[in-house]
Amino acid sequence: MKGRDLLSIHDLTTEEVYKILDVAKDLKAKQKAGIEHHLLKGKTLGMIFQKSSTRTRLSFEVGMYQLGGSALFLSGHDLQIGRGEPIKDTARVMSRYLDGVMIRTFAHSDVEEFAKYADIPVINGLTDLLHPCQVLTDLLTIQEHKSEQLKGLKLAYIGDCNNMVHSLMYGCAKVGMHFVVATPKGCKPNADVLANAVEDAKKTGGSITVVNDIYEAAKDADVLYTDVWASMGQEEEHEERCKIFKDYQINSKLMEVAAKSAIVLHCLPAHRGEEISEEVLEKYQDVIFDEAENRLHVQKAIMALTMCE
Repeated sequence: MKGRDLLSIHDLTTEEVYKILDVAKDLKAKQKAGIEHHLLKGKTLGMIFQKSSTRTRLSFEVGMYQLGGSALFLSGHDLQIGRGEPIKDTARVMSRYLDGVMIRTFAHSDVEEFAKYADIPVINGLTDLLHPCQVLTDLLTIQEHKSEQLKGLKLAYIGDCNNMVHSLMYGCAKVGMHFVVATPKGCKPNADVLANAVEDAKKTGGSITVVNDIYEAAKDADVLYTDVWASMGQEEEHEERCKIFKDYQINSKLMEVAAKSAIVLHCLPAHRGEEISEEVLEKYQDVIFDEAENRLHVQKAIMALTMCE
């Protein structure tokens, strides 16, 4: 994967997904044991943030430090790109200074254009369409808490068809998991993403299903997953979206139909009492905060694999 971009899990092979997970496990073990792993010594990552962040900034910045490199926080307001400089010119300039770029922004097309003109690896830290780093993290967490063998497991997502749903579709399809999203009528995933994921799933024995009934989705699920009802940029719609999604909550009643050994994941931040009940979040907080920590280890693996000499 040296020199490659990571914009979407759809662009990865199944073997590459597992390679990222294996390297993440190794780097996590080394970090826990205090073993030096300066794979990116002397390297510099530029981090472009046009959306606010807690976990993405911390994990990439700390990750680069632990890998022996350095990271530069670049606010979209501080860059010339915020004053109208073309994305392709910014990409060309940054390619002369940096060894890699992580971008967290709104339009997925902006990340694709940046990657087209950059001569260094570009990592998608989040767009309105996709959140690949989070889902690779989720797969690692499922391995740790459920099974090293992901193929055949069922993951049920409850809520909005957002960037998490799209990347979970891709991630589950690549490893042969069965993914079901329960969402209100009229709320549909991106048609192109859905079609791509269905084709990927056919190759691995997985499946992709969209339903409206949360109990149908959660029945016998090994993993239940949710995210906030109003994503970044939708804050003004929060009250209206609460009305639309009020019945799409992971709570104790829904957990009764899932597999007895089921786990719950949430990419955070969580709005307790909305998409997830306080009781369920606290019951599964050990898994959810392992998931949050694993952002560090997975993103270190991505940076090491794409930026190493």
